[in-house]
Amino acid sequence: MQAKPCASCKFRERYENNPRSLLGRLWRWHTRWCPGWNSYMKSLSEEEQDALRAHLTELDARRGA
Repeated sequence: MQAKPCASCKFRERYENNPRSLLGRLWRWHTRWCPGWNSYMKSLSEEEQDALRAHLTELDARRGA
């Protein structure tokens, strides 16, 4: 199986390291409509999806969104 680019995305890495960075915020915004991100999320198990959503929610709170 080919690795999904979303798993190693540099913009995602920016968001995880600094949720307030411009590129990080751009990445987070684009995940709301990106078909690639939606496909990536569907490829994960339900537990992985829940864990990732919780992690991103925590980062959103750190950002002050």
